[in-house]
Amino acid sequence: MEKKEKSMEKPKGYIEHSDKAVERDERFEHVMAITLDPRTDNREGIIRCITSRTGDVEILGYVDRSELHVAKSDSPDHFEIGDRLTIKNEREITEQLADDEFDFIGLEDPDIWIDEKTDLMHVYFTIPLRHKSKEGTITHLGHAVGKDLHSLEMTEPVLMSDDSKGRAKEVSIAPLNSKGFRYNLFESSDRKTDRYSTVRVAKVEDMGKTWEWGDEVFHPAEHNIPWIAGHASPGPLLPKSFIDIGDGKLVGIMNGREANQHEGDHIKYGMFSVGLFIYDYEHGKIDWVSPEPFIQDSEAKTITFASQFVEEAKGSGVLYAHVDDSFVRAYSLDAEEIKKLLPKER
Repeated sequence: MEKKEKSMEKPKGYIEHSDKAVERDERFEHVMAITLDPRTDNREGIIRCITSRTGDVEILGYVDRSELHVAKSDSPDHFEIGDRLTIKNEREITEQLADDEFDFIGLEDPDIWIDEKTDLMHVYFTIPLRHKSKEGTITHLGHAVGKDLHSLEMTEPVLMSDDSKGRAKEVSIAPLNSKGFRYNLFESSDRKTDRYSTVRVAKVEDMGKTWEWGDEVFHPAEHNIPWIAGHASPGPLLPKSFIDIGDGKLVGIMNGREANQHEGDHIKYGMFSVGLFIYDYEHGKIDWVSPEPFIQDSEAKTITFASQFVEEAKGSGVLYAHVDDSFVRAYSLDAEEIKKLLPKER
């Protein structure tokens, strides 16, 4: 009797939903970066909508102008785009930041965090400012706070772009460590060459006040990982209730892009994919980044970028990612299958 060969197929860890969770409508050709309010059973949140685009999303130098809108749902698989998000003091603060030298092109890439002690909603977002007289953009990590989506008030940014350190955007909120503060992650940049997106930590004692710039914890040029050789941006950290890998550590979702490619006079971006990483939030260090992507959407031509995770039951949850900046997809995640993709020694 012949023995059956064991399947050599690698564990996948996710199922791509066939429907689109958020589709563009007659107002917006491109939508992305959904974030949800857990107090509404994740039925209400914020989504970034592109009002205009100049250039090609695959070529360095394109410019998007954005608005943040409310997103509402009657099921985890479908959200409608609502009215523009109203934030008190938005105009006053962004005009002050822009001054006469910069052009504010709209809030981007929101993240919602709920303070369990006060039940207040904190929203973080990118504030992009383009130079009027020369090439380039600076980005600050902005902040607003309120009881809910309909009572938000903007404060000063929690992290300002720094000429010596880089930009600040795309936050990933870490748990409190044993010393009573957080090492939050955020996307920054390599100021020496401006060719790379990097990951830094911020030491945070008060989520609504100025954060302290910390160390660079992942630079694509320092690792031989092709899928994230050009750009790195931290995504959601998966809660211990979903997947537990020990004290002081969490599994996270990392968004990574292949190295830039030179094509004539243009610089073309590589594929953006979703990967995994292990984060030591006790010490603010990234221990491991997956050698291969975790998710590349079946319809993606250049971008799969994760922004929100929702735990549904023990060992299962839903990850939301936008595809080619055009729509948002949901993926069901399986904790036990994901564990098989992690290093055995950690």
